[in-house]
Amino acid sequence: MSRTLEEVQATIQIAKLKENDLQNTIHCLTFGESVSSGDYFLMELDDTLCKHIEAGNSLVIRGDQDERAVLCSEDKTYDLKIADTSNLLLLVPGCLTPDQLTTDNQASSQLVHAQIWGFSNSYWELRKRHPKLKKLKKLLMENPYEGPVISGQEDVTDGKYTMGDLLERIQASVEELEAQLQTIHACEVNGYWRLLDFDYEMKLLGHITQLVDSESWSFSKVPLSVSLEELGRLEPQEMIEHSLNCYGRRYTDNDEVFFALNEDMVCRATAQMLLQNAVKFNLAEFQEVWQQSVPEGMGTRLDQLKSLALVDRSSKPETISLLRVEDLPEDTLERFTHLFTMREKWTEEDITPYIQDLCGEKQTTGALLTKYARLSTQNGIKVFNSRRPVAT
Repeated sequence: MSRTLEEVQATIQIAKLKENDLQNTIHCLTFGESVSSGDYFLMELDDTLCKHIEAGNSLVIRGDQDERAVLCSEDKTYDLKIADTSNLLLLVPGCLTPDQLTTDNQASSQLVHAQIWGFSNSYWELRKRHPKLKKLKKLLMENPYEGPVISGQEDVTDGKYTMGDLLERIQASVEELEAQLQTIHACEVNGYWRLLDFDYEMKLLGHITQLVDSESWSFSKVPLSVSLEELGRLEPQEMIEHSLNCYGRRYTDNDEVFFALNEDMVCRATAQMLLQNAVKFNLAEFQEVWQQSVPEGMGTRLDQLKSLALVDRSSKPETISLLRVEDLPEDTLERFTHLFTMREKWTEEDITPYIQDLCGEKQTTGALLTKYARLSTQNGIKVFNSRRPVAT
């Protein structure tokens, strides 16, 4: 039953409130029929996400059954966490907050009847997080691209994923997923996103560097049209251009498209090729073979291998082994546990490349090390070890 204005005013007096201290507009709330706390879920949004929704854009909840759900906008990923509240939250469509009420100097109070559509003791709280991208490479490696299908062979679709398929499986926003596909050198082939088999990727790069050498071109000025014409006899032109995009920077000079090959990326890929089949490599021997393996005119440096390879200077002789950051756990605690299981003590220089990607907004690797590691000095060198016992 709805209350009258007189009944509300009588209640105000009983509560010993002064009507002059209250808003002139009084909302009288009643519960609708069959209202349940499970009818609605409430979510707290910041100004950016509110404007995103008000502009007609959408937010998507992503995650498989065995994963904790995340919320994605077009360019960001958020953790969903339930926050309990001691106050009962009421969902009242059309209810106006004090700042939305008219400010005319009406002399008398007015009563507005509003119906409660739902209520809750909790709401979803959003926290920005890194996208969960580790599964992307695992999915794409189910059917890596090894080159065009030979005539007479059947092109199977098992283990192939469209962008829509990946968005259904990967907990990341569209922009974050597209950026990661570019980072891992994936390409779209016949509507499916494919990860190139590493041997095939190196074969393509080898064709390009050999052509540059035979034509005596500068690595900073590789013409696209001539490269496609010459190498198109060996591999699909779109694959040659894809390789140039992966290992070079596209630019235009006098209406002609050129690529400037990235020395660091070419040297890094060559090092991975040498290290992937060896458990450990004598560092001095590796550096010699590595320099001999890169195109003439390019120089190799160990700092090109950050987050790809780990040097052990405590062993005699010194060694180097493959350790890719993308192969490490995504969870921060699990990452540190894994690293300290591999090596009891780390210098800041060695560990930084393997934790840099864990840093959130305005967070530094130093802050992560303070939280998850203990600093000590060994032979005059600062080293970090685990704060908790680690099985080795």
